[in-house]
Amino acid sequence: MGGILSGKVVLITGAGGAIGRAVAHAAAAEGASIVVNDLGVPVDGAGAADDSVAGALARQIGPRAIADGGSVADAAAARAMVRRAVDHFGRLDAVINIAGVISLTKVHRIAEAEWRRSIDINLTGAFLVSRAAIDQFIAQGGGGAIVHFTSTAALIGNWGFAHYAAGKMGVVGLSRSIALGLRRHGIRSNCIAPMAWSRMLALVPEDTPERAGRVEQLRQLKPEKVAPLAVGLCADTAADVSGQIFAVRNDEIFIMSQPRPIRGIHNGDGWTPEGVGSTVLPALSGSFTPLEATEGVFTWPPL
Repeated sequence: MGGILSGKVVLITGAGGAIGRAVAHAAAAEGASIVVNDLGVPVDGAGAADDSVAGALARQIGPRAIADGGSVADAAAARAMVRRAVDHFGRLDAVINIAGVISLTKVHRIAEAEWRRSIDINLTGAFLVSRAAIDQFIAQGGGGAIVHFTSTAALIGNWGFAHYAAGKMGVVGLSRSIALGLRRHGIRSNCIAPMAWSRMLALVPEDTPERAGRVEQLRQLKPEKVAPLAVGLCADTAADVSGQIFAVRNDEIFIMSQPRPIRGIHNGDGWTPEGVGSTVLPALSGSFTPLEATEGVFTWPPL
């Protein structure tokens, strides 16, 4: 079968969700063989697993897909996903880390267990799967691609997802470190912040007219629109693209900024705390980043 991923093997975590399913079907349509991973837990990650989720999707895709119901937060399970790919298809060429959980809890109400569960799946899970895949990429030679899913809740901010945002910002640092540290092995790593309607966005409240209007706009964001970028970043045509952060909103694809110095101030005699307050902060204040959530930055309707 032809396609830009013809002959490649791709492991997709969290493939049972709306975005994951769209990515899995798109990768298969481009000729990839796929390990479909999904633990089948509720959106907050707190409930029981359902091992039928991955199997059902693999059967939909067809004979070039196999199911895996392991948890990304378990190191042995992460290694087993990679072994399953190699045992069944002979190699592994790319990982798309979509698996994640979210709960709508304000930061001052997040319990320790909720925090740890979020970080374990959203950040540690991305590391464990990437770590296992990297070993395989190096062993087989020829490099490999990792596509991580981050969030505008981390890159820009939001009011009720501190544990989720912290983990997803950690994914950005993880991706950048992989890109810098493993480029000599031909291993590349990029991030996507998807804006698409899913069970995660369905948590956004509609308790005011403004929020209801915002949710109605969010419902117009199609998960299928995220898939082309995720698949394209795994292809050989993206071999020179690494360490980048993209965002997708329907037919719009953005390259997101990354932290760099934008303005500075120098005092050859050094600074005092008083001088910071009287001179440094006023001088730099024009370059401060406003306290805006995602909707304050993406102010136009989806295209």
